[in-house]
Amino acid sequence: MLIFLSSKSTGNDKISGIAKVIDGDTIYINNFKIRFSGIDAPESYYKGKSQICNSLTSGEKIFCGNISKKVLKDKIKNQFVICIPENIDRYKRIIAECFLKQESISSFMVRNGYAFDYVKYSKGKYQSEQNFAKENKLGLWAMKFEYPWSWRKINK
Repeated sequence: MLIFLSSKSTGNDKISGIAKVIDGDTIYINNFKIRFSGIDAPESYYKGKSQICNSLTSGEKIFCGNISKKVLKDKIKNQFVICIPENIDRYKRIIAECFLKQESISSFMVRNGYAFDYVKYSKGKYQSEQNFAKENKLGLWAMKFEYPWSWRKINK
């Protein structure tokens, strides 16, 4: 089910419905591919590769993109998601901030350490959430990792 709601306060349309998780920072709602604005999550599948992190204690290789994706799936389940579009990127994805029961999904992912504040686009909007995750060694902060934007650059 897809609903467009006009928001009089911002003049933007909202995309709402049950989301299908593609990655730790990307969902589909019906035929709309939505990328969360201002954050970046490890890649579960990018040009045939999956991003790997290493456990700090055992050195074990961990598919951190898959972990990020699973955390988002577990968070959203079959619940109603509301997204406020901000832009469209070069890949024709809708860039939006999305909410689950009035909680920013982007804030949740960064605060729990499964995505990062993508300062290039966020201008530090999620920095306090990232600091919290980093200080408490939550999620990926308990591992050795490369930032997704650096990993993609190496794996072009």
